[in-house]
Amino acid sequence: MNDRFLVTGGARLCGEVRVSGAKNSVLKLMAAALLAEGVTTIHNCPKIDDVLYMRKVLEGLGCDVFLRGDSVYINTPATLKSDADFEAVRKFRASVCVLGPLTARCGRAVVALPGGDAIGSRPLDMHQTGLETMGATTRIQHGCVIAEASHLQGADIKLDFPSVGATENILTAAVLAHGVTTLDNAAREPEIVDLCNMLIAMGAKIEGAGTNTITITGVEKLHPTEHNVIGDRIVAGTWAYAAAMTQGDITVVGISPTWLHLPLEKLKSAGAEIDTFEAGFRVRMRQRPVAVDFQTLPYPGFPTDLQPMAIGLAAVADGMSVITENVFESRFRFVDEMQRLGADCVVDGHHVVVRGVDQLSSTSVWSSDIRAGAGLVLAALCADGVTEVLGVYHIDRGYPNFVESLNAMGARVERVTETT
Repeated sequence: MNDRFLVTGGARLCGEVRVSGAKNSVLKLMAAALLAEGVTTIHNCPKIDDVLYMRKVLEGLGCDVFLRGDSVYINTPATLKSDADFEAVRKFRASVCVLGPLTARCGRAVVALPGGDAIGSRPLDMHQTGLETMGATTRIQHGCVIAEASHLQGADIKLDFPSVGATENILTAAVLAHGVTTLDNAAREPEIVDLCNMLIAMGAKIEGAGTNTITITGVEKLHPTEHNVIGDRIVAGTWAYAAAMTQGDITVVGISPTWLHLPLEKLKSAGAEIDTFEAGFRVRMRQRPVAVDFQTLPYPGFPTDLQPMAIGLAAVADGMSVITENVFESRFRFVDEMQRLGADCVVDGHHVVVRGVDQLSSTSVWSSDIRAGAGLVLAALCADGVTEVLGVYHIDRGYPNFVESLNAMGARVERVTETT
């Protein structure tokens, strides 16, 4: 928890980097394994701390979980516990995705209100409303969300906002409900499609994945399966923006470039040269980036998880940029740390106005969440001298081999582990 990075500025990142499975998918796939008795195998699993946290959650529910290489094996028993371990759940936000599977399998779920990144309020009201529409009762009590249902009944559900988490919990509950569930204004992220594909392989009946309307016909029982996690588009996007910020040349493999269409188009507008191929892309920046505006929106809009990288790019670009955050209201905590690095940026409501500077200045900064931490490291690469980045345990939750990958591309990043 006390580790820190020492980042030496001035590096131009060049080389090839492979992304592993998506953090925002694998944790939900692991939770979905609760829906079927037996051994579910998930390949291309990223080596990140959040996978270890989810392992603890599943083991607390009665599963046996084994990690070998980039594969995770989840042996789900016939009878599950319905109370998720309080301390394990509070470590990370994605733990709430066990709510749907537990309600469907056990008729009861007790899940602590989750912890994780400090990026603003992320209430569970849409999760609860979706389950209640299918016949469950829910309440918040003693720091936990509790859902109970003798059986779940298919229903027509419309989300107020295309919430990824609510879509996932409703999906994983509806696959074992009686009858047909229609979910309108559903999230369209590639990770949702990945989850649907695994559920279909388990015997679920799902239509419309990747669209605004998903139709789920409940089945009596699901069976285990074997599944490969899709590539992590946020990690891939991080490397793309690292190339642009450092005027480098990075080839990213292991990802479909179609999932990053808008982020890559923004880099083109900033002056980058982009080449795409079936399972990756190349980003080359031969000069200082040109300022462009960004607006975060649900997929296929610009990802909120890449907003710190957008601000980092704007901080070293030629001209003024306006970045608008439409998803999480507290994500601009990152701006305070960027100002410490010498960025000329000012928050105005849910906008931040950034005037690019020639070079950032080294200092000590603190990462408040996974993506902010990565964004600060990229910004530090554009600073003079050595920058100290604290709170790097957040980065470990979402980026496998982060320091090793950076250094392989020409960065100078040292991890300092404090011993007591």
